[in-house]
Amino acid sequence: MNKVIALASLAAIMWLNSAIALATPAPADAICYIGYPNDGQTLPANKPFRVWFGLRNMGVAPKGVNFPNTGHHHLLIDTDLPPLDKEIPSDRSHLHFGAGETETTLVLPPGKHTLQLLMGDYMHMPHTPPVYSKKITVYVK
Repeated sequence: MNKVIALASLAAIMWLNSAIALATPAPADAICYIGYPNDGQTLPANKPFRVWFGLRNMGVAPKGVNFPNTGHHHLLIDTDLPPLDKEIPSDRSHLHFGAGETETTLVLPPGKHTLQLLMGDYMHMPHTPPVYSKKITVYVK
């Protein structure tokens, strides 16, 4: 019985160590932000508007490129941060910019909307520590 418990404990430790080893590190001073639009800004309905992604103390690299201190942007629309220990979803609320884009154009329906950026590594996983922007609110009228 003690051997089974010891083996299970060893397996759990090895699994945790491999998960930590797989986490892509980010610089502790990395900052991600939305440069435009501004928090609280009102934007015209049915017209495209530009969203500009800002990043400091870290570089941008496309998905699949595993280079230290780099990642690519994911724009979260009208949603909260996803689990930070899992791959970032890809859907209408989680837009991936895996080619290394630093801006996009959006058209949103009238109403109140939130925008937030989350950096992902070469496999679309959040970094450790995670690098994400403040969530902003825009109004489309």
